[in-house]
Amino acid sequence: MKFMLMIYPDESMLQALPEGEFDARMHQCIKHADELKAHGQLLDTQQLEEPATAKSVRSRNNKISVFDGPFAETKEYLGGFQLIEAADMDEAVRIASQIPWIENGCVEIRPVRDFEAVRQRVGA
Repeated sequence: MKFMLMIYPDESMLQALPEGEFDARMHQCIKHADELKAHGQLLDTQQLEEPATAKSVRSRNNKISVFDGPFAETKEYLGGFQLIEAADMDEAVRIASQIPWIENGCVEIRPVRDFEAVRQRVGA
């Protein structure tokens, strides 16, 4: 079963880290990802640029609107993700609990819907 691990760091907590600690945690995170990949559990992982680089796009009444920055103002922002393969939610939680960023934010775990089943259901 596939799960998306969405990593939400808290910017104020990241700013409070001692010199070099961010890079040390990033090193741990990459090592963890490499171990998951070696075991066939990591399908993809990416780090995102800061929220200030984002654009949000909406359509209302056939009018497209583009806004700078994230959709919502929050302390925590989506900083990256890992797409993993796990037997069940318990295993996904175990994997997420080993991501160093849980100490400075959180990791949201969501099952990935079977998109091929959706494709077939809607005839696309």
